[in-house]
Amino acid sequence: MGENPTHNKKTGLPRKRFYRARAHSNPLSDSHFPIPISPSEVDYCLHYPELVKVDASKKIQFADVGCGFGGLLIALAPLFPDNLMIGMELRDKVTEYVKERILGLRTTNPGQYQNISVVRTNSMKYIPNYFGKGQLKKMFFLFPDPHFKEKNHRRRVISPFLLDEYAYVLAVGGIIYTITDVEELGEWMKSCLEEHPMFETLTNEELEADPVVKLLTSATEEGQKVARNGGQTFQAIYRRSATH
Repeated sequence: MGENPTHNKKTGLPRKRFYRARAHSNPLSDSHFPIPISPSEVDYCLHYPELVKVDASKKIQFADVGCGFGGLLIALAPLFPDNLMIGMELRDKVTEYVKERILGLRTTNPGQYQNISVVRTNSMKYIPNYFGKGQLKKMFFLFPDPHFKEKNHRRRVISPFLLDEYAYVLAVGGIIYTITDVEELGEWMKSCLEEHPMFETLTNEELEADPVVKLLTSATEEGQKVARNGGQTFQAIYRRSATH
């Protein structure tokens, strides 16, 4: 009695199979979930209860857009203990899984994983509701929906229009990380970033020195699947430039 079948008995962590959902959702359809009116309305006490007690002025600095099952957030948490991070996910079951996963990790690792959280939202519509101008240091777009058909390209999470929004919320010097196993989408994301006046490429030396780059493939479920199947990945990593 009292056992929770959706959680692993030994670890207390949620079992993924109970939280499965469609791989992708239509980002242009309206779903019903609460949206903060402005970044000042984001409930930090809800997301980071322990850290807010220590420093109520801290703001989210990393955003994982379409965070999936939360692998990247969990890998980043101990690497950047002083940075608050949020995963943004449209699928309700997946968001619920990540929430349970983080709570489980906080319970089994006291004092750790307090700096990560997740929110169910549509990041294609509501990024400015969550983050102020120049607030973010890093944004992640890992294995996004390719939306192959040309008429659906407007649903892609990297586009010239959306890059304007991302440039607004990223601090100068902030970095945008993208990766996909779909070559055509990889070319698309790279060309959007390349042609945008507010983003610049990083040198090979900078990329090699950045510990986050290695996590793009190893930390996520999608990246691990591609590696297991011997697939290729295509990265585009750009810096918010100071020119505008």
